[in-house]
Amino acid sequence: MLEGLRTAAAGMQAQQQKLDAVSNDLANANTDGYKRLRTGFSDLLYERGGRPTTSANAQLGSGSRLVNNGRTFQQGNLRETGEPLNVGIEGEGFIKIKLTDGRQALTRDGDLHVDGMGRLVTNSGAFVQPQITIPKGVGASQISIAQDGTVLAAGQNVGKIALASVRSPANLESVGGTNAFVPTAKSGAAIAAPAATVLKQGSVEASNTDVASSMTDMIEAQRAYQLTSKAIQTADQMMEIANGVKR
Repeated sequence: MLEGLRTAAAGMQAQQQKLDAVSNDLANANTDGYKRLRTGFSDLLYERGGRPTTSANAQLGSGSRLVNNGRTFQQGNLRETGEPLNVGIEGEGFIKIKLTDGRQALTRDGDLHVDGMGRLVTNSGAFVQPQITIPKGVGASQISIAQDGTVLAAGQNVGKIALASVRSPANLESVGGTNAFVPTAKSGAAIAAPAATVLKQGSVEASNTDVASSMTDMIEAQRAYQLTSKAIQTADQMMEIANGVKR
């Protein structure tokens, strides 16, 4: 009976973590460039049932655990903004940036701005790489960004936004609060993005969270959590009855 309670408790914990992941996706449904989490389940260790099972060959599982499969980098819809410093990525790839802590990172969030020193930065303050500086006196309306990332300020070439890719995007490490990702050993180092990847000025990529699908996942996880909770409650009542008979 105790084994059954431990198994059910493990299942409840896994479902709670699933709910947390889905909730995070829904909370970022309007976050530019956000990529939804990929989660799944795997079963835990099995052991021989022995007594009091009906067969010595019976196997008893230990429940399930949540498996984090990284993120889904499916293309999000490009939303027209009309802002000259907004760029949406069409195709596979990322904008290369440098975080405020010095780490090199990648992002799909093309909501760019010019800081107090004229440098092109992301919404979180990360620097576009290689560094691009807009000359003083040049307004946003005078800035043009070509599909290959070339930036013109009042007709003057001031740099090029570098587009990069990795071998396995699902294994990138998310950097909270920056909407960016850091390459890992599993993802592979950043390399040049495919030639087909282009930037579209005046737009940003929306989150790829499917609200309807996420709500379905949430309801499914909630129902599984409730059923597992009911199983624990029933097992607890059975143990109470057994203890009463023993007394």
